[in-house]
Amino acid sequence: MINAVQMRAARALLAMDQRQLAELAGLSLPTIQRMEASDGQVRGQVESLVKVVAALEKAGVELIGDGATSHGGGRGVRLKTPGI
Repeated sequence: MINAVQMRAARALLAMDQRQLAELAGLSLPTIQRMEASDGQVRGQVESLVKVVAALEKAGVELIGDGATSHGGGRGVRLKTPGI
C-alpha cells in the first residue's frame, strides 16, 4: 500500500510535518511517528493506513505503487497534476 520512505517523501513534497499529517489524517502524532519508523511497508491498522493515504492524496500527492506507470520504475511519489 505505502512504505515509510514514500510517506516521508510525500510529506517533504508538501512541506508538511508529522503533526500536520496527523491532523489531516485524523490520527495521533505518535501513530504517524510509528508508521514512518517502519522498516519497508508501513505497519499499522488498515484503517489508519487508509486515512494517511487519503490525506496525502487530498493534499496533492500521488503515490506510485509497484507496477504503476512511471518513467523510472519502482515505488515513489509525485505531485498531482492540477485538475486531476
